[in-house]
This record gives sequence, structure tokens and C-alpha cells, in this order.
Amino acid sequence: MLAAGGAVFGGGGTAAAAGGAKQPPLKIIPIPEQVPAREGYAPVPGGRLWYWDTGGRGTPIVFMHPGSGSGEIWPYQQPYFAKAGYRVIGFSMRGKYKSSAPDPDNPGTGADDLHTLLQFLGIDRFHLVGVAYGGGVALDFALTHEERLLSFSISGSLTSVTNPDYVAMLRRLRPTGFGDMPASFIELGPSYRALNPEGMHAWEEIHDRASHSDVGQPYATSPTWADVERLRVPTLLLWGDGDLYSPPSVQRVMASHFRNVETVVADECGHAPHWERPDIYNPVLRGFLRRHSR
Repeated sequence: MLAAGGAVFGGGGTAAAAGGAKQPPLKIIPIPEQVPAREGYAPVPGGRLWYWDTGGRGTPIVFMHPGSGSGEIWPYQQPYFAKAGYRVIGFSMRGKYKSSAPDPDNPGTGADDLHTLLQFLGIDRFHLVGVAYGGGVALDFALTHEERLLSFSISGSLTSVTNPDYVAMLRRLRPTGFGDMPASFIELGPSYRALNPEGMHAWEEIHDRASHSDVGQPYATSPTWADVERLRVPTLLLWGDGDLYSPPSVQRVMASHFRNVETVVADECGHAPHWERPDIYNPVLRGFLRRHSR
């Protein structure tokens, strides 16, 4: 296990030097051109999910978006991992961009919808990557279908773990009025907002068109740490050091309960390392996937 804080990646994508060594300014990374991908709709009970799929014979990676986004939120990952030889798949969960809204009387769960999508696409074993709420749904899936996973990666997720001391800790992180602040302020780190207004605007556009329903989906499980401790799938926890929702202290608590875990902290980064720091997120995730691909 890499101890949280023992793998801290800095402005140049290399380990940050101790002692206050001079660092270059945070790089502004333009959104890259996307590779061709097939778009479609997968039927789920009472609705359908919009997805995109780069196809090919590479090992599949499924990306699970945060609650603030949709299947559109992966433009930095889609071409990077497709060009590395993977079959890259993203989709919008119910109530998000182009996917059906949940039925209030029978909303289903994100984990069950993911399982249905995999059956529709003919995918057996795969890498599962989730950010924030998508990480919680990914943990749901790992707890119910671990045998399908080659690896499991999450960033900034609070998950659905129910241990009272953990729940109380999370409540302390979000004071009254926290959710009333602008989403970009809550989720994007201050360095990113200061230096990349165009990137912040692009993120806000995806956020603004992501949700079209007030009906949510419950988690499939209500796990305790004891349930998490039974997982054996290789796990990567990749956090931002300035995450207001879920700082590295939360990552360290989680890491103590996973059997087979690596941890990395990206500096000058908030709740969206996949968007803010793809110069760190992508190569770290790729190296992890390479070690655990079939």
C-alpha cells in the first residue's frame, strides 16, 4: 500500500519536492480532440441509459461520473485511454444528460443499471473507475459483483459506508449552507479556478446540462467497513489535496479498510482530479490499470 501523502504528485506531474522547492505554475491543459466513439442507448427497467463506447478489442474501462456531471465529463480520459489500447466506455446515470429520469416509485439503483449496461454491451470483466457519487455507485457494484472487476478506482467519493463515526466525520466537513454555494466553487480547486477560467466554464456547461430530474436513485447497499474489508479487488484511491467534500483525511480512513489498495494525492486539486489534473490522473490511473490488466 502506498501511504496517503507518501505519493503526492505536484505541478509537473512528478513527486513534489520537500522543503518548499520552487514549482512551476499549474499547467493549463486544453481539452483534447476526441477519438471516434459509438453512441447509443441501453435499455434498463423503465428507461434507458445514454452511453458512448470507443470499441475495439482492448480491455474495457467503464467510467462512472460524479453527481455534478454526466457521461460528458470524461473528455480528458476518452482519447488518452483509447490511444493506450483500452476500450473506453462512459454513460449517464438515470436523470442525467440524455438518460431517462428515474421512476419515483421504482427508481432502481445505479449498480443494477451498470450491471444491465454491461450485459447489453457484452462485457465480462473490466476496470471500474468512479469519481464522487460515481465512486459510491462503483463501490456498490464492487460489493455485489466483485468477480467482474479487474480493478476498482475511485476519487473523492464519500461512498455509502454507514459506520456512525465515519458519517459524523463527513457531516463536520459540510457546514450549514455548504450545498448552497456554486457547484464550481465546491468542486473545483482554487488554483484551477484562478488560472483556468475557460476550463471552469467548460466544466460549468457540462454541470448545467447534466441533470434533468429531481428524483435520485438509492444505493444498492448500506455497507459497513467490515463489508469493505472483505473486498480483494485491486483498488486505487486517487484524491485531490484541496477537496472540500472529501479531503485526504477521508482517503486515509478509507485506505485503512481496503485489503489491496494504493493511494495517490494530487496537489493543487479539488474534487475533480480527472478534470483539473489529467496530467496526474491519467498516467497514475494508466499505470495502475496496466499492473492489473489481464
